[in-house]
Amino acid sequence: MREAAGTMRSEFIGLYGMVERNWYLIKRYAWWEIAFFFWTAANTLTIVFIAKGVEATGGKVDIDQLTTILLIGAVMWSYLGIVFELLIETVAWERWEGTIEYTFMAPLTRATHLLGTGIFAIGYGIVRASIVFVAIAAFFGLHMPNANFATALVLIAVASVSFVGIGMMTAVLPLISPEKGTQFGYVAQGLMLVVSGVYYPVTVLPAFMQWLAKISPATYALRGERSAILDGATVSQVWGDIWPMVIIGVISVPLGIWVFRRGELHAKRHGKLKRSG
Repeated sequence: MREAAGTMRSEFIGLYGMVERNWYLIKRYAWWEIAFFFWTAANTLTIVFIAKGVEATGGKVDIDQLTTILLIGAVMWSYLGIVFELLIETVAWERWEGTIEYTFMAPLTRATHLLGTGIFAIGYGIVRASIVFVAIAAFFGLHMPNANFATALVLIAVASVSFVGIGMMTAVLPLISPEKGTQFGYVAQGLMLVVSGVYYPVTVLPAFMQWLAKISPATYALRGERSAILDGATVSQVWGDIWPMVIIGVISVPLGIWVFRRGELHAKRHGKLKRSG
C-alpha cells in the first residue's frame, strides 16, 4: 500500500513538473505568445469581415461575381504566401540542410542572395497560382468575358517587387530568433491578410485598419486585379493602384536588404546563425 502511494506521489510530482516546465516556456517566449494571439485574432476577424462584406452589398450579390471576387482574393493570397514562404524559410532550409554557413560565406552579396531567392519565388508563385486559378475557375464554371489578363499580369509583376521587399524583412526573423522566428513570419503574413481586403472590401474595416491597408501593397494589388478581371480595366485605368505599389517597392526592397543584413550581423555576433533553437 505504502509502495503504491509512493508511486502515485512520484507520478503526480512528475505531472506537476511537466505542467510547470511548459508554463516557464510560455513565460520565456511571452512576446511571441502575444504575437501569435494577434495572428489568431486576425484570422478570426477575416472570417467575420467576409460576412460584413456581403452585408455591405445589401445582401444583393451576383453569386458568380462574388465567387470570382473570392477566388481572386484566395489566389492572390496563395501567391503572396508562396513568396513569403520561400523568403522566410531561406534560413530554415539552410539550417535543415546544414549549409547555412557555406551559403552565408559564399562570394556573393546579400542583395544578390535575397533577390535571387525572390525572383525564383515570383516565378514559381506565378506558375502555381495561375494553375490554381484556372483549375478552380473551371471547377465552378466561372466565366470572365471582360477579363484583361495583360493588365492583371502587369499588376502582379509590380506587386511582386513590394512583396519581395516585405518578405526580406520577415526573412530576418528566423535569424534573430531560431526558436520561433519562422512561425512569426507567418504571423506577419496573417496580419497583412486581415487589413488588405483579400475576401472583402477594405471599406468594411474600422478606420484605423483602413489606414493600415493604405501601406499594404496587397490592398492595391487585389483592387487592381479585381478591376482587370471583372471589368476589363486597362493599365491606365488601374494606375491609381500601380503607383502606390511602385513607391512601396522602391522603399521596401533596399530597406529589406538592410534589415536582413543587420539581422545577419546580429546572428553572427550572438552565435545564432547555425542554432536551431
